Amino acid sequence: MADEPREIGGRPDPLGRAMFDHQRGEPGSLVYRDGERTREGHVADYYFEPRSEWDDGTVGLLERLAAHGGPFLDVGCGAGQHALWFQHRGLAVTAVDVSPGTVRAASARGVADASTMDMFDLAFHPDRFRTLYALGTQIGLGRSLAGVGELLAEFARVTDENGLAAIHNYDPDTLEGDLLGYRSDPRKGIAHRSFHFEYEPPGSGGRVVGRTLQFLLFGPDRLADAAVGTPWTVADVYAGENTYVALLEKE
Repeated sequence: MADEPREIGGRPDPLGRAMFDHQRGEPGSLVYRDGERTREGHVADYYFEPRSEWDDGTVGLLERLAAHGGPFLDVGCGAGQHALWFQHRGLAVTAVDVSPGTVRAASARGVADASTMDMFDLAFHPDRFRTLYALGTQIGLGRSLAGVGELLAEFARVTDENGLAAIHNYDPDTLEGDLLGYRSDPRKGIAHRSFHFEYEPPGSGGRVVGRTLQFLLFGPDRLADAAVGTPWTVADVYAGENTYVALLEKE
């Protein structure tokens, strides 16, 4: 179909295509791949989980963000499930994602303000938002502590003086199990992850292969290190199984 989202700046968009196809009731097969190893993409579980099945920690975090007030910015919105949570409460939320397909899926689900945008170059005026959240470990795409610091500075630019940011990542010091794409690092509280997505659309007989993604994994203490030189300080941490969400406030 001519209107199917396929590319990000000329590159294939397998994750976005998978979400868009699932949203329109024509799911294909998405996998994470690292060399010969693969893992199921779990599109329905990760991006379309019914709100009634969300755990108490997720709901509690969203309620805390809602209490801080908007406008809200959802960075890396995926299929828009968190943006819809705020929107259904009458709160002003803007959702952005670098993937055109995910934005199409979010819009189709009912997200009123969703745009394709690179989180490293947010096209908003300074102080536009009160609360920003990046849930999905995409902060790791900064690839180094210096790169993460630059991304945090961009988040600071678009939030006001009372801004709050929720940042999600894996903590290498508490990570259990076999995380596909994991790469160790000799530094304490630091690791890496590398993989790409592959998607087989329904009935196509072909594959959409994405570029290799490189993530920096770091614990809350190293996040605090990355925030040095920005207005942010780590105010609280929600520890989960393998991952955490840190709440950053402006000093």
